[in-house]
Amino acid sequence: MKPRVYVETSVVSYLTARLSRDVVILGNQVVTRDWWRDAEERFELVVSALVLEEAGDGDPQVSRDRLAALEPLTVLDATDESIALAEALIQAHAVPASAAQDAAHIAIAVVNGVEYLSTWNFRHIANPFAASKIEEACRAAGYEPAKICTPRQLMEARHEEL
Repeated sequence: MKPRVYVETSVVSYLTARLSRDVVILGNQVVTRDWWRDAEERFELVVSALVLEEAGDGDPQVSRDRLAALEPLTVLDATDESIALAEALIQAHAVPASAAQDAAHIAIAVVNGVEYLSTWNFRHIANPFAASKIEEACRAAGYEPAKICTPRQLMEARHEEL
């Protein structure tokens, strides 16, 4: 069975966006495209209705491109349990209240037992200063936290290591 990866909105945004002039963003876009090319061979990719909602926002053509990339992926639903975990993440100060949607991404992945959450959101999700608080809040609620990582980290890891 392939490990499951929750594809957060920033990943599909980097995948489908016009190439950036900012070298850091450009590098992340290239890595995302390289990873995406064979990701489904190594992983079961999943999203949530929240990812689809966020991906559908903005410029109509760009949102169509994002949604088309996500169309074949399994969609996980938000549940009462994921809503409660998102609230617990905020109460534990693992994610600020102003980033409730980021808490929801984490919670949906965790409650559904997804092994990896892939993101380029370093502010609230892949934040090393919040990682221990996220893990503690998940475990306190009775869940094993997802491993939060970037597409680069997933691309560099050999399948045997997963």
